[in-house]
Amino acid sequence: MTVFNAPEFDSHELVSISEDKTSGLRTIIAVHSSARGPACGGLRMWPYATEAEALRDVLRLSRGMSYKNALADLPLGGGKAVIWGDPRLSKSPALFHAFGRCVERLGGLYITAEDVGTTTEDLAQVAKYTRHVTGLRTGAAPSGDPSPLTAFGTFLSIKAALKTRYGTDDPSGRRILVQGLGNVGAALCHQLHEAGASLLVSDINRERVLYAMDLFKCQGVEAGEVFQSDCDVYAPCALGATLNEETIPRLRARIVVGAANNQLASEEAGRMLFERGVLYGPDYVVNSGGIINAAAEVSGFYDERSVRTKIARIPLLLEDIFNRSATERVPTNEIADAMARARMRRNDA
Repeated sequence: MTVFNAPEFDSHELVSISEDKTSGLRTIIAVHSSARGPACGGLRMWPYATEAEALRDVLRLSRGMSYKNALADLPLGGGKAVIWGDPRLSKSPALFHAFGRCVERLGGLYITAEDVGTTTEDLAQVAKYTRHVTGLRTGAAPSGDPSPLTAFGTFLSIKAALKTRYGTDDPSGRRILVQGLGNVGAALCHQLHEAGASLLVSDINRERVLYAMDLFKCQGVEAGEVFQSDCDVYAPCALGATLNEETIPRLRARIVVGAANNQLASEEAGRMLFERGVLYGPDYVVNSGGIINAAAEVSGFYDERSVRTKIARIPLLLEDIFNRSATERVPTNEIADAMARARMRRNDA
């Protein structure tokens, strides 16, 4: 595993690789930038096929957190952690205790949180060995599970994209395909259903699909049929890199706005969407509700009303990105990246 030569390395400040044989922990913690403050980002647990795949994921996610926190105007840098393991089979208190010790050794440079494959209960175990944890249900300023607020920001982002594309932000009657029915995707479905959207749902877990079909009286879509499905909005809310050279030519949706991280397999994927006339909401702008929620806990004073007020500004930022993209004839992901890097440079100065 070569760190410095990895295409995703992008001058990370720190990459910490640790193993604890007693608990079975194998983890990578990546800090991309602390220019704006301590790096904050979630802990993902996933059964990666190789070490190189785990490294690539954590580096991409870490950089994405730098951009996300910068555009959300938070006093936080960007970082991420992954545990190499199956969250269905390999969890134990000892595993998360060992991870907590790894975080504590960094002395506050990295603050961890919930992500794919981990829960607030897992974080409570981590917190027994480090105070550098957010997303807890207890403590001085607990914020709890950020999923509903991530979904709220995604819902508002979909409305902003509808307004840009169709002249109205009303989801009523719009065919919206939500891919991934975990905590965020399920919460997003509830909000879209209440707003009158015509839902389509997809997940690798068939039971989740059947449950959503019954609850929302909606159409289920097989994983292999997602991109050719007739819909107005494709909302990826599972793992990343679903938009690539193979899938984009098959995509029928005119809007892509979802909560998954790293939806674009490459920067070129963003240009492909742009050239096909697909309106793309940069994922780290759309899904920033969760980190806005976490930042309030880190500050030591958590107030959900204030958090929701800040999340409600996400559409304003998105509309600015959409307008600049149209005016400058540049893909939205490139506009957002340039804006984030500019904010980070101001903090470096």
